Amino acid sequence: MQKQILIIEDDRALNRLITRQLSGLGYAVTGVTSWTQADAFLTAHEPDLVITDIRIPDGDTLEWLPNLVKAQPVILLTAYGSVRDAVNAMKAGAFEYLLKPISGEELAVVVQRAIEHTALRRDHQFCRRRLQAKEGAASFMIGVSAALMRVKEMIAAVATSDITVLIQGESGAGKELVARAIHDASERAAHNFVAVDCCTLQETLFESELFGHEKGAFTGADRLKRGLIEGAEGGTLFLDEIGEIESSIQAKLLRVLETGVFRRLGGTKDLKANIRVVAATNRDLAAMSQGGEFRADLYYRLNAFGIEVPPLRERRDDIPYLATHFIQNHNFSRRINKRFSNDVIRRLTAYDWPGNVRELKNVVERAIILSGDSNAIRPEHLAFTTCGGQDGVKVTMSFEREPTLDELQAEYLRMQLNKHSGHRARVAEVLDVSERNIYRLIRRHGLAEQP
Repeated sequence: MQKQILIIEDDRALNRLITRQLSGLGYAVTGVTSWTQADAFLTAHEPDLVITDIRIPDGDTLEWLPNLVKAQPVILLTAYGSVRDAVNAMKAGAFEYLLKPISGEELAVVVQRAIEHTALRRDHQFCRRRLQAKEGAASFMIGVSAALMRVKEMIAAVATSDITVLIQGESGAGKELVARAIHDASERAAHNFVAVDCCTLQETLFESELFGHEKGAFTGADRLKRGLIEGAEGGTLFLDEIGEIESSIQAKLLRVLETGVFRRLGGTKDLKANIRVVAATNRDLAAMSQGGEFRADLYYRLNAFGIEVPPLRERRDDIPYLATHFIQNHNFSRRINKRFSNDVIRRLTAYDWPGNVRELKNVVERAIILSGDSNAIRPEHLAFTTCGGQDGVKVTMSFEREPTLDELQAEYLRMQLNKHSGHRARVAEVLDVSERNIYRLIRRHGLAEQP
């Protein structure tokens, strides 16, 4: 996207010269000759850089400077340089103070440096946030299950495009980590990933946080504030729990997605949103849109590409890998190398994890603490939300057609063998049949290769 530069210079010949030179370097340049024209331009636009003569007939540049530098860097030009003016200009926030005549090469270098410096300043927290996110994203991607492999394939397929993505799944299943993985694999990875929790913000506060606000937009708005859309410039805006936003915000968000344009609260300027939107929810947006609780047009716009994040109970093969990762990468005392007993692994795999990956991490870290100086983590160190994972268990099976009774039996047996790590005696106990009967059913349904 072209960077926009405003030139304020009353010498028309010099104005045209600078405009032509910077336009030739690929910038979108507008030249004006007075503060009246500059004020009109700034009311409707927000340039990335302002270059202005320090002496303009209809205004004092040093008086304008404190407000100008709040929105963009400012380079001052003057033919009458003085130490006092230079000091005052730099104190007021000017990026550079240059004496006329200035060579085209020097101006080009200073302009490039000003724009690059601003981009670095806006993204100064990017690297820190990205490093903090890597451990979490890695923790979701650990495992060998078919369900996880499908999610990885979907991430790889959609990451390189700019299409809007809707991620659906239970709380704690790793929706934000999937969103981060999409961002990290995209061409926007060098820019910010900005996450917005839609549950925690009231309607008016949400609008101000997302779109920003102008000075005086409401009581207490004593200065201009850039919103999270601008904070995600060039990167990814992640809207977590998108199903919770109010209808008025839904309409404004739809406009951003359709036009790429938004306005700050209390503002009149149309601003460009150079972002990719990824949204997530644990609610059924399709049903909500049919019931009028969520705008159908926004749902279809968000769901341009959908990814379903499986709950942990549907990727049990990954549980030992995830648990081992958490035990090796916890961020408190590592003075003792811990390991899981075989019985602990079986119990972790059998539990249904209503809180998903987040709950598994908490259980493992609690077990590390409770195991004290012991190297081994044993069953008594585990603390589950529900006893043995059996309270309120939901069993879900899917078939491409109406299944036969025999197929239902085979699928349920396969699920139980997977859940209990192939422990036949435990499966027999759950199904209330003899262990011999389990062996017979395994042979009958061709499940002999189950662990």
